[in-house]
Amino acid sequence: MTKKYISKKVKIKRTGTGAGLALYADESVKKGEFIAEYWGEILTRKQADERGGRYLFETSANRVIDGTSRANKARYINHGCKPNAEIDIRQGRVLVFAWKNIKSGEEITYDYGKEYFDEFLKPMGCRCKSCMEK
Repeated sequence: MTKKYISKKVKIKRTGTGAGLALYADESVKKGEFIAEYWGEILTRKQADERGGRYLFETSANRVIDGTSRANKARYINHGCKPNAEIDIRQGRVLVFAWKNIKSGEEITYDYGKEYFDEFLKPMGCRCKSCMEK
């Protein structure tokens, strides 16, 4: 497991929605710009199923990244039903890019997908900014 990089200045702080910690832009990010890489220990599907957890990111049918390490700043990017970032998996690497312009001080979010949403978020209710404002 090697430490990956962050392209933009970001900071971790508490959300205003009660969702815990989140990653915020510390400078403006333009649409399409690279923000961060989600990284961690590489596991097989079997190992990931045995370990379980909320920071497992599947990159292929039998490859999962365990992003549990607090040094992995991308792990603090929360789910957003109206996200401002998106994931691009390239050669087994999970890269986060701005889906639209992000202002300095704005929380960075991406859509975690239906499976994660149904398993972890839906039972407790989504706490993303757009759902909390409803």
